[in-house]
Amino acid sequence: MIAEIMGVATEVHTQDDRVRPPLSEVDRLWADNRKAKELLGWQPAYGGIKGFRRGLEESVAWFSEPENLAHYKTDVYNV
Repeated sequence: MIAEIMGVATEVHTQDDRVRPPLSEVDRLWADNRKAKELLGWQPAYGGIKGFRRGLEESVAWFSEPENLAHYKTDVYNV
């Protein structure tokens, strides 16, 4: 979806020894915002696939602006 938004062609390469096995923990991990909704009355501003796409479009636009990149630290790992 990112490549589509950016208007670039991509090709995905995989290595069999790096593909996660079926039922691995990665396939079972899902984010869940129900607790924030229940405790805080919070509602996401972006929802579903349309919201996901909107967020990606806004991120691509942000990273496309040179003045924004001037503040982005690619050499620092922030947690």
